[in-house]
Order: sequence, then C-alpha cells, then structure tokens
Amino acid sequence: MRKNLFYIIVLIFILTSCFKEDDPMPAFPMQTTTIEMGKYYLYQVYFDLASNEKVLVQEKNDYDLAFECGDSSWHIQLNTAAFMFAGNTGMKDFEMVNDTTGLDWQFDKSDGDPDSTAIGQWLTFNVNDTVYSNHVYVLNRGYDHLGKVRGLKKIKFTKVDSTVYLFEYSDMNNENYNAFEIRKMPGVSYTYFSFNDGGKQLEMEPFTDTWDLLFTQYTTLLFTNDGIPYPYLVTGVLSNYGHVEMAMDSLTSYEDIDLNIALSKSFSKAKDFMGYDWKDVQGDVNSGNVYYEIVAGRNYLIRTQEGLYFKLRFINFYSDEGEKGFPTFQYDVL
Repeated sequence: MRKNLFYIIVLIFILTSCFKEDDPMPAFPMQTTTIEMGKYYLYQVYFDLASNEKVLVQEKNDYDLAFECGDSSWHIQLNTAAFMFAGNTGMKDFEMVNDTTGLDWQFDKSDGDPDSTAIGQWLTFNVNDTVYSNHVYVLNRGYDHLGKVRGLKKIKFTKVDSTVYLFEYSDMNNENYNAFEIRKMPGVSYTYFSFNDGGKQLEMEPFTDTWDLLFTQYTTLLFTNDGIPYPYLVTGVLSNYGHVEMAMDSLTSYEDIDLNIALSKSFSKAKDFMGYDWKDVQGDVNSGNVYYEIVAGRNYLIRTQEGLYFKLRFINFYSDEGEKGFPTFQYDVL
C-alpha cells in the first residue's frame, strides 16, 4: 500500500512538472533615453514607451496640413511646428481672393481638441446631405527651422467622405493652381499634405497603436503679465491624443511614486499636458544669452492605450557636447 502511494506521489510530481507555470512579468528596468531633435529643433520624434523605441523620425518642414482619417472624420489641422496660421476670408470666389486685408488669423489649439482648429467648421452635416461653406482660406505657412518664411497659399475645401478629401489651392496671385485629392489611410489618426513639389500626400505618422509621445516644436498660447494671449512657438512633448492620458505629481519624490499613487490621480487627455514647461529659460532673453534648466520635482504619470502606467521625469535638455535640443528623460513602468 505504501509502495503504491509512493508511485502515485511520484506520478503526480511528474505530471505537474510537465505543465509550465505562468512566467511572471519580466522586470521593466528604469530607462534613460535621449531624443535627438537637434539644436534647431528640426526633427519630430515619435516614441513608444513600452518598447523604448523611437518609432519614427521626420523633419518638421516636410508638411503643411494634416487630415483626420476616420470614416466619418473631417477635421483639418495645420503644421503648428512651423508656426502656421489661417484666415477664413468668408469669400467663395477663389480667384477674387488675392490679399490678406482684414483677416482674423487663427491658430490650432495645442490641447488637441479637433473642434478648436484654425480651419474650423468648413462644413455642416444635415439629415440628408453635407453642406460645404466653400469659403476660401488663406494659409500662412510660417517658418522653417532656420527662420525662413515659407509663404502664403489660398485654399478651398470642397468635399469629404469616408475615403477622400477634395480641395483646390494656389498662390495668392492664382498661379500654381491645383485641385487635389487626399485619400484617408487606415491605421493612422491623420494623413498629411505638403504644398511642396506642386502638392503631395505624405505618410508622416506611425500607426496609432505604435506610439505614445511626440517630441516636437508646436504653437501654443502664452499670456503676458496683463493676461493678454499671444501665440508662441515652443519645444516640448505632445501625446497621442485620444489614446494616452497624463497626470503630474510634484509633491511625491520620483522614487516613491508607485501604482497606487498613479491610480489616485485624475488623468487628462490634453495633447499638450506634458508640454514644454518641464524646462525653464534662464539668462537674458533680450540678448539671447539663455540656457534651459530642467524644473525639479516635476514627475509625469502616463496611462497608455495598452493600459500600462508609467512615471517619467526629465533630467537634461543638452547633448554631451552641450548642444540644446536633446531632451533626456527617465521612466519606469508602475
């Protein structure tokens, strides 16, 4: 009897050893990562936290407009990294628009709200059809990374459906006229267009489920001491709008932040929540003799589209050679 019991115990041990136990999640070591934007902030870098990868690097001068890609989407955004802005002339006759007199220039809001764009509501949805304003817009294309003016264009958006956008554009004197079709692309939030080379569609954004953060210049509203808003070109970080949310903790030390603290926070979907003010300008702004200093104690909490929580802090804005435009940050999974 004892011998049989012994064999049974051995058999159970052999059988159970055949089943592999669930492997525990591997430890995610703290990452220290540098993003190479360059001293003129030419490069835009898409970054994925879980893989610690720079998913895509592109030049900020390469495009002008971004077109929303969902089947029922219709929003159009400017290249705010180039300090672009737009004015709605209210006129429908394309050829009659030839100057910028009296235009109310508008900028895209940096929080990512698609209903707060410079182009705005260029169409109205009725029960049975879509009514297009057919207004002519003037686009100021802003500046390149060296401060060179990119010029003006006028444009009229004439159609959108589940697959395409239609629009026409030209120089202000009606030269270089073109009618163009942008096709919506699957898997991305936006597809892109450039006036360069006579006009071209560009794929400048990685698939939506592959990135979390975008290191870039962008336009935002700042305020004078008297509370008067003014647009300004800043350098910072934007998030994957609608897929990544953030919070901040400036009271707890970075080392002590854990998942429980993260879960107690209210998270924001604002695209510019991390923004630019994790660094501060020191020195004489008027003379240009300035340098950037990381703001101490500013810890960011990030909830990604995979449901992961991370903590992140910036530690430097300079390369080893002392060149600005190389933000370095540390982050951990919670």
